[in-house]
Amino acid sequence: MNKPTINIKDLPYESRPREKLLSRGPQALSDAELLAIFFRVGVKGMNAIELADSVLTTFGSLRGLFAATQSQFCSYKGLGEAKYAQLQAVLEMTQRYLAETLRKGDALNCPDDTKRLLTSLLRDRDREAFLVLYLDNQNQMIAHEVLFEGTIGAASIYPREVVKKSLENNAAALILAHNHPSGLAEPSQADRRITRRIADALSLVDIRVLDHFVIGDGEIVSFAERGWI
Repeated sequence: MNKPTINIKDLPYESRPREKLLSRGPQALSDAELLAIFFRVGVKGMNAIELADSVLTTFGSLRGLFAATQSQFCSYKGLGEAKYAQLQAVLEMTQRYLAETLRKGDALNCPDDTKRLLTSLLRDRDREAFLVLYLDNQNQMIAHEVLFEGTIGAASIYPREVVKKSLENNAAALILAHNHPSGLAEPSQADRRITRRIADALSLVDIRVLDHFVIGDGEIVSFAERGWI
């Protein structure tokens, strides 16, 4: 016999995810409770918390769920295109919030904000991507874009294209970043060589390279912190 589903409204007030968030803050909630608020309702046989817990078990973690393709996400019973669209909207709003933070502050003096944005943009890609943050003379971000993408292991990077795009954005300085799909953030000698080539090319037009971040799985290496820039 199937266990009867417990309606969330039947739980003690302090155990309901939404009420718990309002009274204690979002940091007090488990991943499943946060996801249950996002889902709002469950499916037949499972309330929203049970559905969230089951989904996390299937995908491994919130990160695994966020990285799922549309077909992977929608293949799970109880999830569909509407929830997938909502999730993608949440992720995009998060990235735009982080980007807006850098547009209003000094990116060089806010390394944690910079790392959060770059991690959000690059970490879960399965192909190597080379991204540029264009900064004004106050080190506030003007824009960001992925300039080059490649297969796992390498991306073809052209310094002249970096210079061209930097001039188009009227940038005074840049922060470079790329991901290592292998998950290992340690820069290669090729990474160091291309950084030097880009910095040398930009110096001819008085644009500085402030840092180059390599994004791995849970680890970020900063060229500036290593003393390489």
